Amino acid sequence: MKVVIIGGVAAGMSAASKIKRIDKSAEIVVYEKGSYLSYGACGLPYYVAGMNEDHTKMIARTKEEFEKSGMKINIKHEVIKIMPENKEILVKDLEDGRVFADSYDKLMIATGTIPIVPPLKGRGLKGVYVLKTLDDGLILKKAVEAPEVKDIIIVGGGYIGIEAAETLSTKGKNIRIVELAPRIIQPFDAEITEMASEIMMQGGIKLNLNEKVEEIIGSEKVIGVKTDKGSYEANLVILAIGVKPATEFLKDSGIALAKNGAVVIDREMRTNIDSIYSAGDCAEVYNKVKEENSFIPLGTNANKCGRLAGENITGKHNKYVGTLGSTAIKILDYEVAKTGLSESEAKALAIDYKTVFVKASDHPGYYPDSTPIWIKLIYEEKSNKILGAQAIGKKGVVLRIDMFAIAIHNNMTTMDLGMTDLCYAPPFSGVWDAVHIACNAAK
Repeated sequence: MKVVIIGGVAAGMSAASKIKRIDKSAEIVVYEKGSYLSYGACGLPYYVAGMNEDHTKMIARTKEEFEKSGMKINIKHEVIKIMPENKEILVKDLEDGRVFADSYDKLMIATGTIPIVPPLKGRGLKGVYVLKTLDDGLILKKAVEAPEVKDIIIVGGGYIGIEAAETLSTKGKNIRIVELAPRIIQPFDAEITEMASEIMMQGGIKLNLNEKVEEIIGSEKVIGVKTDKGSYEANLVILAIGVKPATEFLKDSGIALAKNGAVVIDREMRTNIDSIYSAGDCAEVYNKVKEENSFIPLGTNANKCGRLAGENITGKHNKYVGTLGSTAIKILDYEVAKTGLSESEAKALAIDYKTVFVKASDHPGYYPDSTPIWIKLIYEEKSNKILGAQAIGKKGVVLRIDMFAIAIHNNMTTMDLGMTDLCYAPPFSGVWDAVHIACNAAK
């Protein structure tokens, strides 16, 4: 069996590794557009800010390590067309420009996403960057270390934009975020984002919300950004507006795509065309709470679904149990995390729901360094089944949201979790943990 894998980062190499473990005789050929394989892209903002000086620490396995297991790895190769009727692909060698065909028995599409770059005047100026790949990270790190770079404007208040802002602010840079929407980190509800915004502004990061970038100013090099509300100086601009599935090359392939271009797959990672699978950020993923496909580009989903795709390519029929969209972000000294449905999602799905928003503590006040945790809980009105949870605080937030994720995964109610026997000792929590307090406030 010859398996061709398009994309060699999270989902692609998870699939390749799983196939090789199950079937050592399988011929695996990987085509990766970039220069690196199997790296943790979520570490890029921290690398750019110098919190990790060694980019190789983000690489799980190198090209040479994969090749030792018998895989054929082709970096700097872009697949430009798929021809399912012949089980062939067209590949472009990005170094010498050569275009050639290759055949497959089974095909895996794991091309991830590409940054959204609107047609802004000045987007091609020197000093304008995106941060998506390890190649991007290497370039941006060198740029931000230049002594003349003092004022940085980040266009976009999503995860990458916020992470870049909070990490670079620790390097003594003047950071301004310009966001078109009225709130940052949109997957969270307003109670959480309002607190997160206040924390950032208190930390010296400027937030320009409800503001549209019209032009990046400069002749050869960027000197500023013009919006519909004003102009601001900048030595460097990071475009972090969002991402879209890297599936442009699939348009005439017959492979079903969602409205946003994501590959439509079933819970076995199969596309609508026999012998073609897909997983990772380029594809949809089954949402366990919504009971339908969603577009949730997270490394957690990519690695799990890539592994499942690898199993199923070898002949198994394992279904993905589903994602909850669990995610977390560090904002200066605070942890912010969520799982399951937000209130806006519950409303859009016409679910009869209720919410509570409580303030608790990570541990009792009679033990030193007690800090508050704010938790928002979304639950079904009649059954009290937990649908989603969000929280913000200095300590213990992410692990508590993980508790809610386990509860949602297992269809628990607020009563179930509110009486679950959790550990208690004053350095760690109260007799009633913050999780209990939130659940027991749900009526």
